[in-house]
Amino acid sequence: MQVEQAKPLGDENEQLGDAEQADQVELAVIGLGYVGLPLAREAASVGLRVVGLDRDPRVAAALNAGHSHVDDVSDADVRRMQAAGFLAYTDDSCLARAQTVVICVPTPLSEDGGPDLSAVVSATRAVAGRLRRGQLIVLESTTYPGTTEEVVKPLLEKSGLRAGEDFALAFSPERIDPGNTTHGLRATPKVVGGCTPSCAARAVAFYGKIVDTVVQAKGTREAEMAKLLENTYRHVNIALVNELAILCRELHVDVWDAIRCAATKPFGFQAFRPSAGVGGHCIPIDPNYLSYKVRSLGYEFRFVELAREINARMPEYVVRRVQDLLNTEGRALHGSQVLLLGVTYKPDIADQRESPAVPVARLLRKRDAEIAFHDPFVTEWSVDGTAVPRVIDVTTAVRSFDLTLLLQDHSAYDLPRLADEARLLFDTRGRIFRPGVEVL
Repeated sequence: MQVEQAKPLGDENEQLGDAEQADQVELAVIGLGYVGLPLAREAASVGLRVVGLDRDPRVAAALNAGHSHVDDVSDADVRRMQAAGFLAYTDDSCLARAQTVVICVPTPLSEDGGPDLSAVVSATRAVAGRLRRGQLIVLESTTYPGTTEEVVKPLLEKSGLRAGEDFALAFSPERIDPGNTTHGLRATPKVVGGCTPSCAARAVAFYGKIVDTVVQAKGTREAEMAKLLENTYRHVNIALVNELAILCRELHVDVWDAIRCAATKPFGFQAFRPSAGVGGHCIPIDPNYLSYKVRSLGYEFRFVELAREINARMPEYVVRRVQDLLNTEGRALHGSQVLLLGVTYKPDIADQRESPAVPVARLLRKRDAEIAFHDPFVTEWSVDGTAVPRVIDVTTAVRSFDLTLLLQDHSAYDLPRLADEARLLFDTRGRIFRPGVEVL
C-alpha cells in the first residue's frame, strides 16, 4: 500500500481505547447503495468479515437472496460476498460487532436547495447507540466542510465516549464512478482525514487493506473539501462548454471540432463536452453543498451559482433546437412524435439519478409533443408520475417518429444505422457527424 501524508497535527503518539473482541466483524457498512455495496464487496474480497445495514427491507432481502441492485456489483459478486460471510441487516444491532463502521448514506438536497443530512444524522445516531471503545467510525457521504466535526462527532459523543480518545473518527470521500471499469475502488486513491492524528492512522490502516493508495489529508475538513472541489471543477467546466456550444452555433463554429483540436494539446487542457444537462449522483448535487456553506458565511460562490444556472437551462435549449429542427421540415412541435433515446445519466448503466432526460421530457410534454423512449437499460420510465411509453424495436421506431432525440449514447445503439433510418435525428452527444443529422 502506498500512503501519501499531510503534515501531522497534534500528538502523533495519542492512543485510542482497545476494541472489545467478542464476536466481531471487521466492517459494518451503513447504506448498501452505489457507494456502500462496492465497498462491502471489496472488503469481503480481501478476506474481511463484513456486514451491511440498510433501512430498506427490499434491499436487504434481495442481497441476502444473492441479487444486486447496483450496476457495478453483479449477482455473482453478491454470492461471493455471501460465501465470505456477508449478510445484510435492517437492524442496527449488527453495528455493535464491528471494529469499523462506514456510513455511506445519501445526502440529497432539501427543498430549499440546502443539504439534507437527515440520513447522516439517523445513521450516526444508530452508531452512537452501539458505540464501543476502540471502534473506527468513518463518514463517506458527501457533505460540506465541517460536517464530521460539527454534526457527526457531537452525536457520537453523546454516548459518553470521546473521539480521538475512546474511538476513532474520520471522513473519507467516496470516489465511485458507476460504469467505470478502468478506475474501480481498489485502483482509485482514497483520501482520508481524521479528527486527530491517531484517528487518521486508524483510517489509513483500514483503507490500506482495501485500496492500493491512501492519501492522508490534514484533517476531516480538508478531506470534505477535496470531494467538493473535484465535482465543482467538473460542474464549472461542463457549464463552460455548454455555454460555448450555444455561442458557437451563433458564431457558425463547430464546437465539437474545436474541442477535438484543443484536446490535442498535451498539457494545460482537459476536454469537457456539451450535453443536454448535468446528471448523476455528484455533479448536480455536490457543488450546492459548498455553495450552501459559503452562503452561511455571508458570501456568494458566484462560479457555482452561474454554472448551475447555465447547466439548468440546457434542457430548455435542447427543446428549442428540437422545435427549430421540426419547423425547418414544416412541422410544429405541438402534436409531433418525439422519440427519446437513452434516459440514464451516463452511457451503459441503468442509473437515472438527475438525468437531464427528465426535464427534456417535461418540456416536450408542456409543448404538447407526443413522446416515447427507448433505453436498453430501462424497461419502465415515468416523468412526474406519468408513464412514458417504451418502444421495443428502436430501428423500426425511428422510421415512424417525426424526430429522434439522442440523449445518451449507449454502446448498444447502432448510431450510423439509426441515422440512416430516422426521419430527423438530433444528436446531443456529438457522436454522429454526417449530413442530415443535427448535432448539439
